[in-house]
Amino acid sequence: MTTTNPVPSTLSASSQRLPFLDWVRVGAFGLLILYHVGMFYVTWDWHVKSQHVGPALEPLMLLSNPWRLSLLFLISGVATRYMADRMGPGELARSRLPRLGIPLLFVMAVLVVPQPYYEVVEKIQYAEGFLAFYGQYLSFHQGFCRGDDCLILPTWNHMWFVAYLLLYTVILSLILVAGGGRAMIRLGQGAWTRRPWMVLLGPMLILVGLRLALYDRFPVTHNLVWDWYNHAVSFGMFLLGYAIARNADLFDRVAAMRWSTLVWALLAWGAYVYCWSLWTFHDHDLPVDGDILRLIARTAYGVQQWTMILVVLGFARRHCNRSTPLLRYLSVGVFPFYIIHQTLIVVAGHNLSPLALPVAVESLLIIILTVAGCFATYELARRSRLLGPLLGVR
Repeated sequence: MTTTNPVPSTLSASSQRLPFLDWVRVGAFGLLILYHVGMFYVTWDWHVKSQHVGPALEPLMLLSNPWRLSLLFLISGVATRYMADRMGPGELARSRLPRLGIPLLFVMAVLVVPQPYYEVVEKIQYAEGFLAFYGQYLSFHQGFCRGDDCLILPTWNHMWFVAYLLLYTVILSLILVAGGGRAMIRLGQGAWTRRPWMVLLGPMLILVGLRLALYDRFPVTHNLVWDWYNHAVSFGMFLLGYAIARNADLFDRVAAMRWSTLVWALLAWGAYVYCWSLWTFHDHDLPVDGDILRLIARTAYGVQQWTMILVVLGFARRHCNRSTPLLRYLSVGVFPFYIIHQTLIVVAGHNLSPLALPVAVESLLIIILTVAGCFATYELARRSRLLGPLLGVR
């Protein structure tokens, strides 16, 4: 699966797909499953909650929180570049619309429904049963409220990523029609990619600037028309992935920088956790001015966001350069895994919580049930002409 010999930079950048990027994609989706299991236990708002809720896991969650989705959008841009190189912009859009749009609609109409159902059961003690809720869900009922916090139905929940990716692909296709693809590729092959300090500082400063300038006005909501900070970061990463997809020399430089960027990332994470600890445990008696603390936290967030992406890419480039049957199997499977994983976590978590199991037993069971359900869903999709397109398998 792994090798210590990096792919030579002399490989044809126009024809060679880099296997380590597929390993990164698979690993990022695997991390997402663990992250969402963690959301069942932390104090942050989520659909359902364990009886073992507390802040103990939150510093570890903050280790991946700033960069995991940005990395997924970057890798999605890479994958889109490989598709775009084989087809025209119109064909790219036509191929992605059903590939992403059909699963998005199916999940919103069917598979995601247990998530808001169990959410209203836990948060407002809804007692009318799943079928009654499903009828209200399909009728766009907007009356499930807790104070001013109302559940918008139907919902896409975790499928917001797919909706945004679909939108970004359509916009990219329009950019390619207008002739902007060459400019992006020139940027991805430009002089900045041959200077390690620019590779480190350029995107990092942009991410810090976006966090400082936009986050207060546009906090992340996953509302497609009012999520401008999220769009700026996610679409930017998507375009960056498209631009650098075939730049093997750049990835070699990132691999060479992997240990130094790891130090940057851990220092930034430490600063971010320090700010979190003050807000969590000293909210009414902060030893640091609140504005200064926000400045530190948002700067640390942006620094960690980019440096951890470089760390993941660098170590994967150095050690994961072989394509294997397992990689080819999982590369197709990650999309149905993504589609079903959060519903499995919510259903398993809600039904295991009343048993009052020890936290280690409960969390392990949720992980096992979720992973087993993901594989079962994938295998079912592979074998069914009807379910395949609905679950993202051709």
